[in-house]
Amino acid sequence: MKLQDIISILNSEKIIYSSDKEIEVSEPVPFNVDNARDDVIFWCNDSFVPKIKELKAGTLICNSNALKEDINKKINYLVVSKPRLAFLKVLGLFAKANETATGISDTAIIHSSAKLGKDVYIGNHVVIEKDCIIGSRTKIGHNTVLLKGTQIGDDVIIGCNNTIGGTGFGYEKDEDGSYTVMPHLGNVVIHSKVEIGNNTCIDRAVIGSTIVGENVKIDNLVHIAHGVVIGKNSLIIANAMIGGSTVIGENCWVAPSASVINKGQIGDGATVGMGAVVTKPVEKDATVAGNPARTTESLKKINDFLRKQIELKNDG
Repeated sequence: MKLQDIISILNSEKIIYSSDKEIEVSEPVPFNVDNARDDVIFWCNDSFVPKIKELKAGTLICNSNALKEDINKKINYLVVSKPRLAFLKVLGLFAKANETATGISDTAIIHSSAKLGKDVYIGNHVVIEKDCIIGSRTKIGHNTVLLKGTQIGDDVIIGCNNTIGGTGFGYEKDEDGSYTVMPHLGNVVIHSKVEIGNNTCIDRAVIGSTIVGENVKIDNLVHIAHGVVIGKNSLIIANAMIGGSTVIGENCWVAPSASVINKGQIGDGATVGMGAVVTKPVEKDATVAGNPARTTESLKKINDFLRKQIELKNDG
């Protein structure tokens, strides 16, 4: 695409040495002082600013701190307040230009009762069972399985090899001590603009629905158990395990490899740290970490206490 197309979406505060706005930009690339191509675009944070003078070619998205260095006349500057966000927009332009076309693969298996919206994409060997509903412009990657009654909103992106709507891990002991699976009669409801990576499982509820709120982003290799409710705009990152009937609020961040106990409660705006094991409710806007998960304030108190004990021991 032309450099002018990129400039028009960034609302750059200042443009330097980009008089040729008709120049074609072929692709976004990482910041690299050895790059010799004029047709690429990249960005830098403040830590890379001293290296700008070493650049040989290309278009740079940066903030005004870059202008404190000597202007490098070999490159174009697009000066913005948030370079990373601006580069994200550029990546979005290229992603849109290369996005998967609509259509349904010949190898997909779709039940006659399933309802599909307009302009959907259904990949190879996708299975969509009875009474499923798929919203408009939704994309489902290869080998993903949507089991009975699953409901997907508009503009949802689902990757490859996912299972959505399977039976959860709920068992009860019989009189003779053997385990019997609890029937799961509910479904999964995924609201609009949700994105799900690859190799993730979302189980149906026992009764009612497992609910993924609008604009939630779920990474690869995540397990979401039966009856979970995730509020809008929350992010669930790779290898996270969300126990059954857990309620996660809006705008939460659940970091990689975190685990949340069954019937957990995580308030709006909370952050669950990497590898945390959540066994107690997490309050609104709190940050927790560790095993068992504690607030950062609690962890600081524990560290201070241990440090004092070590100091006393050394003094003794």
